[in-house]
Amino acid sequence: MNTPVTPAPGPSLQSSVAPDPQKKRFLYKLSAVIAGGMFIDGFILGGIGLVMPALTNDLSLSATWQGLIGASALIGIFFGGPIGGYLADKIGRKPMFIVDLAIFLLGSAAQFFVADAWQLFLIRLLMGMAIGADYAIGWPLLVEFSPARLRGKLMAFQEVAWYVGYLLSYAVGYYMSTSIHADWRIILGMSTVPSLIVFLLRLGSPESPRWLISKGRNEEAFAIAHEFMEEEDVRDLAHEKPQRPSFGKLFSPQYRNSTIFVCMYWVCNVTPYFAIATFAPIVLESLGVEDGLTGALLLNGVVVAGSLAAMFLIEKVGRRKLSIPPMWIAAVALVVIGLFSHVSPMVILVCFIAFSFFNAISTALTGVYPGEVFPTEIRGAGVGFATAFSRIGAAAGTFILPMSVDSLGVGTTMLIAAGICVLGAVISQYLAPETKGLSLSDTSAPLAKAPLAKAAAN
Repeated sequence: MNTPVTPAPGPSLQSSVAPDPQKKRFLYKLSAVIAGGMFIDGFILGGIGLVMPALTNDLSLSATWQGLIGASALIGIFFGGPIGGYLADKIGRKPMFIVDLAIFLLGSAAQFFVADAWQLFLIRLLMGMAIGADYAIGWPLLVEFSPARLRGKLMAFQEVAWYVGYLLSYAVGYYMSTSIHADWRIILGMSTVPSLIVFLLRLGSPESPRWLISKGRNEEAFAIAHEFMEEEDVRDLAHEKPQRPSFGKLFSPQYRNSTIFVCMYWVCNVTPYFAIATFAPIVLESLGVEDGLTGALLLNGVVVAGSLAAMFLIEKVGRRKLSIPPMWIAAVALVVIGLFSHVSPMVILVCFIAFSFFNAISTALTGVYPGEVFPTEIRGAGVGFATAFSRIGAAAGTFILPMSVDSLGVGTTMLIAAGICVLGAVISQYLAPETKGLSLSDTSAPLAKAPLAKAAAN
């Protein structure tokens, strides 16, 4: 049986010197504009589930078209992640950081003019490609500027932003659909507003010093590093060497375990989440909860709370404790729903709340691990590939859930989702590294096998 992997030990980058306020402001601004991309991603995915009933009636959608449109952005992310990651490693983080938001802005505006199902599918497919690219561009950029003492928190914040975008989209859409009876095109097109704001804020962002060094542009790299990075992280740049990007390196003996772990961990977290969250009103109402829309809104609020808990705890308790136990708890909650789906609706709602909270905690680590475990020359490709792989499960769950509920029933469907959570927990138990407090050079070094006790102790 495989043993967990953990980076070779390295010096801690904790500093006794107070951080420069100007550099701190830059770091928080960079984190915010990258989180803006995650907010937009959550915003477009949150809205589609809410308008699905109106969309279905207006365009006379079959179950197949419902699944395709629900999964369209996820399919786009599948293609956009690897493409964006490859380009970010090859031509730089900075230019791609702007281009992908421009594409998404155009797609958001195009939703106002949809007349047929195939048009909406193609538009959201393009938007998904832009968002997939944003994962593979923004996350490496942020992790390459972040100090070890804040890296986990800043990366986990990206997931918070995603959930806030999802929740706000759901809340705004809920109000617009129930109070003013707005057309579904207007509800979906609302993503144009945050897209424009984030696009303008990203203008002028600097290039990653680590990427510049990987291209042999050391003088330019250190000029940017001294202006925006803390001294400990500037010194850590000495470990960077010029390297050619190679997609195949993700599957080399040095990084194969890292690739397997981040891909499987991510897919096992998001598959049940997307399947349940996208059709939450339908699932809740089929289980006896009278107001499915209100119940789904409550669950989205709980998810935000879970992601916030992960963000505040990650630098205190470490990565492994936030990745493994929550997955087991989420699995148990789904098992209860699956086996006792005909008991009190209140019990079912409580179990869904437990699943939503703990799934959000473990999912927050999907925003942390991918950026940490790959070296600079393949960091974009690694994040992009993991993003794409995760969306196989997310898209499949979204596409299959309505058909599974129709043919197998809600109870069996929830048991299948629980099994996916169990698989993720087992994989994490044996492969999840502990990267808390380590320099980026250490976390992204080839991962060496170590006894389970050692990884857990870290």
